[in-house]
Amino acid sequence: MAEIKLGISACLLGERVRYDGGHKLDRYLRDELGRFVQYVPVCPEVEAGLGIPRESLRLVGDPESPRLVTRRTGVDHTARMQTWGAKRVRELANEGLCGFIFKSGSPSSGMERVRVYTAEGMPSKRGRGLWAQAFIDHFPLLPVEDDGRLHDARIRENFIERIFIYHRWRQVATKKTRGALVGFHTRHKLLIFSHSQKHARLLGKRVARAREWTPAALYREYLAFLTDAVKIKASVRNHVNVLQHVMGYFRKQLSADEKQELLETIGEYRKGYVPLIVPITLVNHYVRKYDQAYLKTQVYLNPHPTELKLRNHV
Repeated sequence: MAEIKLGISACLLGERVRYDGGHKLDRYLRDELGRFVQYVPVCPEVEAGLGIPRESLRLVGDPESPRLVTRRTGVDHTARMQTWGAKRVRELANEGLCGFIFKSGSPSSGMERVRVYTAEGMPSKRGRGLWAQAFIDHFPLLPVEDDGRLHDARIRENFIERIFIYHRWRQVATKKTRGALVGFHTRHKLLIFSHSQKHARLLGKRVARAREWTPAALYREYLAFLTDAVKIKASVRNHVNVLQHVMGYFRKQLSADEKQELLETIGEYRKGYVPLIVPITLVNHYVRKYDQAYLKTQVYLNPHPTELKLRNHV
């Protein structure tokens, strides 16, 4: 599989590009997730021509359309940042990114809840950094998160799952054939179901009627619905439904003791006694033991590298 490319705020990799010459190294992103992705670091303020060190910036005015100004002298860098940002997103379109990780709280890179100050100096956490806004506007379907939110185990698992889904999608999208899309949907069926039963049914209907669409329209509509589906964090209830559905594929193979063991393990997960990895590991054991061909193809059982231990905490 080709390496996943992921955009990231450069300071999160330890680059000393912040206004004070410091960094905001995130060791998990650099040392753990970094083993499985190729980062494309971006520092909007430095790349837009502001030096190191530099006067710190803040957002002021209307949270829907804020200005980017220096804190002490009030120099307005809004036009500079917007001009650079419009150029940078066009460059990144050629990188084949599968997502972006922003620096939380940054007036240039913050994804959400960035402080915006009124004329009287009163802050409200209603803004978005100018660079983050430019990126999201240009790439509305790409997975994005900020480093602060990624400390939440469920959000982290969801985001990393989404970048792997998007990576597999990019490989299929180069073919633009109905058969390739049917194959992609079949492999991701249970995974989509774990996020949203409603979206799973809608996507299934589109795939079933694939011949009624041109390939370009089919792929465009499918990706839009897929993106909406996997943005919804998978719930315990949906995981339990999927796991119980998976049990049906073993109804002729599992012994009475094995069925009871799997049911009890799913029940323990439902009650919050064990993390998701426990029933998933048991299911994967039965998939190998009984050579269950269909389940071997299901991304749901192995959506991202086991080494990241993401399902150990959800």
